Amino acid sequence: MNLDALDTVDTRDPVLKDLIHKGQVTDPHSAKGKLMRAAAHLFKSKGYERTTVRELGAAVGIQSGSLFHHFKSKEEILLAVMEETIIINMARMNAALSDSKDAGEKLHALIRCELDSVHTDTGEAMSVLVYEWRSLSPDKQKYVLQLRDEYETLWLNTIEECKQQGLIQHDAFILRRLLTGAIGWTTTWYRPDGNLSLEDLAKQTLLLAIK
Repeated sequence: MNLDALDTVDTRDPVLKDLIHKGQVTDPHSAKGKLMRAAAHLFKSKGYERTTVRELGAAVGIQSGSLFHHFKSKEEILLAVMEETIIINMARMNAALSDSKDAGEKLHALIRCELDSVHTDTGEAMSVLVYEWRSLSPDKQKYVLQLRDEYETLWLNTIEECKQQGLIQHDAFILRRLLTGAIGWTTTWYRPDGNLSLEDLAKQTLLLAIK
């Protein structure tokens, strides 16, 4: 695997830079960070269960036993991939919300953030989070689901605010589920080199939600 092909991470992003500085997430260009990115790629493309420790080591050019310098087990790698992608994207969402002036702008910001999350640097990790969380042990599942609930609360609170201001008529939970599916499905048809930018796509998605 060519790690350069996966290297879409821009550590100049102030949100990511701050999280790395605070030690809340791993520097993606460090040895541990490269391992996590390779793991996200393999877990997405092959599945967690079918990915071997040897393959993980080979992906970053080290012996499989050396992986345990960074993680105690393959499951810990999976957990770290999921945990850090939620932390990164929640931080980006909170930053975008703080820059928004009203409820409509907040909803647009969340839509754009989630589109970015599945189409840019955290895309593969987000896919792993969606499809592989059941591979974790029950206690780790509980932890990841708690993080996911915090992520979803940002959405539900924003949708409720839009509803209170008369911008939408939908039930908040149902609208969120519909937006989750619509945004996630864009990975099957959206092309970043096409005529539609992610910002344009965010604006059109917003029109599906508001009156």
